[in-house]
Amino acid sequence: MSKVYTTEELIQVLAAERQACLKGERLKLEMTASGNPLIDQFIRTDGLQKFTAYQDFKAAIHNYQQENHVSGLIWHEVKVKGRTLRYPNIDSELIALTSDLEILKAAKNSILEFWDEVTREMDLYLSFNNSKQHQQIVIPDVKRIAQRTEWASLWKWENSNFLEIILQLGWGQPGEAHYKRGRPHSGSEYIHAVNPGNHPIG
Repeated sequence: MSKVYTTEELIQVLAAERQACLKGERLKLEMTASGNPLIDQFIRTDGLQKFTAYQDFKAAIHNYQQENHVSGLIWHEVKVKGRTLRYPNIDSELIALTSDLEILKAAKNSILEFWDEVTREMDLYLSFNNSKQHQQIVIPDVKRIAQRTEWASLWKWENSNFLEIILQLGWGQPGEAHYKRGRPHSGSEYIHAVNPGNHPIG
């Protein structure tokens, strides 16, 4: 029986392949910008060929995950205001198996409890228009969004005079939820907590 790669090994394989594609060591040569030879002679297609080569490789890894039941789950730790939370997330280059999604759903409440504790007295903003704009919201708004989503994730931006904590509330495949392309099957909302008087930068 052949060896099955672990989650960590697949992450390393994808990172190495991404670098190879960026360096031009892997190209999908049949890929053209428009499909029209007259137009394509004026357009640089190497970037598109690099991107497509990596996307094809990543799709093969996702198939491998499903066929061999290799989780896309990784564990993160976030420390805010003296509190620490260890929570599950899906690596940005992998997909979530059905079992991974169940773990994410089970962790949602503990992430929300941590968020509630560390964001007290902070201003809350909902991002929209691909996260370029933010609208101030209140705690009941967060609770409404949380009720209609399946899982949660956290990030923070912090330096000596600034703190921003971002709560992602999503549904469906986390990898597709980051972008609008996954809707309506996958998607997410981002809520930013900042100290009063500050505005989100993340």
